Amino acid sequence: MKIIKSVKKLRKTISNIKNLGFVPTMGGIHKGHLSLIKKSLTKCNKTLVSIYVNPKQFNNNKDYSKYPRNLNRDLNILKKQNVDFVFIPSTSEIYKKKRIKKLIINSKKRILCGKFRKGHFEGVIDVIDRLLNLINPKYMFLGEKDFQQLFLIKKHVEKRFKVMVISCKTIRDKNFVALSSRNYLLSKKNLNIAGKIARKLNLFKNKIKKDYRKKKNINYIKKYFTKNCLIKIDYLELRNEKDLSIIKKNNRFRLFVAYHINNVRLIDNY
Repeated sequence: MKIIKSVKKLRKTISNIKNLGFVPTMGGIHKGHLSLIKKSLTKCNKTLVSIYVNPKQFNNNKDYSKYPRNLNRDLNILKKQNVDFVFIPSTSEIYKKKRIKKLIINSKKRILCGKFRKGHFEGVIDVIDRLLNLINPKYMFLGEKDFQQLFLIKKHVEKRFKVMVISCKTIRDKNFVALSSRNYLLSKKNLNIAGKIARKLNLFKNKIKKDYRKKKNINYIKKYFTKNCLIKIDYLELRNEKDLSIIKKNNRFRLFVAYHINNVRLIDNY
């Protein structure tokens, strides 16, 4: 496994690889990341994983500073997976070139997480755009847990790159909590509460699939969780899976949630 820290070395190392798979991460490697990596290892000749905690996608300095970081642990895990390359750039390397034209992002950036995290998706799309320009992979692998992010990245990439974005199913722990680097910040008690919320929301979504009229109970569900689980909910919404619009009938939809538990913000969709 080659560890690459500079853009110069990156270009020299991967310039002649035609079937390169790319898995962007912010570290805190977990089984969700590993599922993406395994797909890349199966589909591609070589696999590159990036580890970079992007400050521009955090709208809260405290959130950025407390984001889980354990580089040695991450590298040990990736080495065991037989990853070919790990790119660990500095912020100065990533943002060396100033952007001449402002990136135009799909209007769906203003809903769900975009509504509560100002500038978040601008930061996400900016860094993904820069990484793809540097790496130029054939495939990029992303999880469905951050479904709005996946949607926006796909829309951006299909206009500007020849990269194929491969979406991969959310991986969950034994409590049904979607795996996330932020889970490392939760106590066992709060992880159990998160599991209870995840199971109940998945059950609620399945009830709506069987009887669309059940969606009227969404406000009751929000009040129940706020009172009984002591969480602060940013949003709990049903949206069309295809374009993230508000659903008008029982078409392909997902139930999206974002909430704070003990000052840790979790997101999920079902």
